[in-house]
Amino acid sequence: SQHHIPVSEFEQEHPFLLHAKLGAYVAKAKYDVTDENILSAITWHTTGKPDMTLLEKIVYIADYIEPKRDKAPNLAIVRKLAFQDLDECMYKILGDTLAYLEENPKDKLPEDDVYNSISEVYLNAVASLYTYVGGYSDSQGLQGTGRGVYDLNTFTTDEAIIPTRGGDWYDGGFWQGLFLHDWGIENDAIQATWEYLYKVVMLSNKSLERIDKFAETHSDAELPAYRAEVRAMRAMYYYYLLDLFGRVPLVQSSSPAMKDVVQSERKTVFEFIFKELQEVAPLLSEVHSNQSGPYYGRITRPVVTFLLAKLALNAEVYTDNDWTDNERPDGKNIKFMVDGNELNAWETVIYYCDQLKVMNYKLEPEYETNFSIFNEPSVENIFTIPMNKTLYTNQMQYLFRSRHYNHAKAYGLSGENGPSATIEALETFGYGTAAQDPRFDICYFAGEMYDLKGDIIKLDDGTVLVYFPWEVALDITDTPYEQTAGARMKKYEVDPTATKDGKLMENDIVLFRYADALLMKSEAKVRNGENGDVELNQVRSRVKAARRPATLENILSERQLELAWEGWRRQDLIRFGMFTRAYNSRPQLPNEETGYTTVFPIPEKIRVMNTKLVQNPGY
Repeated sequence: SQHHIPVSEFEQEHPFLLHAKLGAYVAKAKYDVTDENILSAITWHTTGKPDMTLLEKIVYIADYIEPKRDKAPNLAIVRKLAFQDLDECMYKILGDTLAYLEENPKDKLPEDDVYNSISEVYLNAVASLYTYVGGYSDSQGLQGTGRGVYDLNTFTTDEAIIPTRGGDWYDGGFWQGLFLHDWGIENDAIQATWEYLYKVVMLSNKSLERIDKFAETHSDAELPAYRAEVRAMRAMYYYYLLDLFGRVPLVQSSSPAMKDVVQSERKTVFEFIFKELQEVAPLLSEVHSNQSGPYYGRITRPVVTFLLAKLALNAEVYTDNDWTDNERPDGKNIKFMVDGNELNAWETVIYYCDQLKVMNYKLEPEYETNFSIFNEPSVENIFTIPMNKTLYTNQMQYLFRSRHYNHAKAYGLSGENGPSATIEALETFGYGTAAQDPRFDICYFAGEMYDLKGDIIKLDDGTVLVYFPWEVALDITDTPYEQTAGARMKKYEVDPTATKDGKLMENDIVLFRYADALLMKSEAKVRNGENGDVELNQVRSRVKAARRPATLENILSERQLELAWEGWRRQDLIRFGMFTRAYNSRPQLPNEETGYTTVFPIPEKIRVMNTKLVQNPGY
């Protein structure tokens, strides 16, 4: 649902089952029910589950025998058993249910049967799309999982690296390939990311068709806003496709003929996305969707406003149809109509960032608040992936995979001893110097490690666990620092109650936040010939960092300092013309100075299925 409640394929086909999961959400979000036993009983009161607790059985049986029920067989017997022997009653209910299913198999309902009311339209055509924003398996979700959008935007840059540690983290050369930009045209993760993004586009197209069909015979006041929300979802996913792949097919039907699936120029895709978001914005609520309530986790007007600012900030890149000729359009000459006025790209960024301020976004007094265990009240976060270990299956795998095994174990969790900060990141943060940025110790683990009680953490041989940030390299196999090189990901507050090795935590995953908007505004002002000092130093002063003049060099550094581990580095380096340069452990590839690796290749297996798709230049 919009609250990132996982929806199985069977539940999508039988949406009446979803009321149980949605009910648990409402109990928590609206009525402040926090008892996990109660929430679990609500979640499973329709379908049941293995090893049910006493409370779960009571609620399940109560639902089955409530007075208005008259369709189930043997109800009189079941009602009597309910007050004699709960286990016997459960056995009877399950036996009768299985017998009924054997006689009356139903594995699909007609589509018309699940679009009879505006609430069903919302649930099945709008809310169901949000189950895809987060994820729990590789390449699924915008953040939280591996080998997908986040990894392609992070481990291809000078921000983060996953070193090969002996037999760990080689994985057929995948992680080295990402860091070296040597990913090839048959990379499974790149293909899976393409397929994931287009899956949500196609589901959005189907939802729009369902809404339009319903609107032919209904005039519910909610329909325009629902349609706008789905268009915004589709536009957001096209934004990620544009950013990663450049020239992509613009498909607006759920069942297009293959002959109609052809690539559009990058500028055309950009203009489509921008126009869609501008048109839907006035129809959406201004509610802060990072906060608990009916809009929690949804795309509201602030989310769209942030995306419009981000698109305009990268307009020079996104309107460049030939990214290998070392020439770009000038942002001062790229024009947009905004609120009846013609603005250039940089003025457009400033306008939309200012709109976020009007919508009451501001910096949290404490940087860490945005990433705390219960970060829903943040006045800075704009768009998040809701997390709850009981209600959702969305995972946050990044902390789990970064910490050393013993480090995670000391928290009662598990770890994979992988991702680390690069040498370049350490230099930007001024690690180990008198000028070390205050955010380093918030974003990274380095040096001696302690558990949550302040006790020292030890390795299996009894020595103290110490992370050595400067010893990181692409391959540290057979070095003294094979297991301990690299500063590790921190940033999010440790949730000691997290389950599934720490991947099911309560901290919502932050996708968009207002500090980014301030840095976008500062950059846009500088690129437009204005002074961006105020916005840059508003961000820096929050963490008591020394003032700096707003030069482009300082702004790029500040984006690294403020937004570490948030998935923006690749896009930033491309915009600043620094993505293809050589740096520690990464030589520049032959011909990479042309900029061809600033977009990923169209996956070869996709091109085999549709021979009209032309490979991106350089591959």
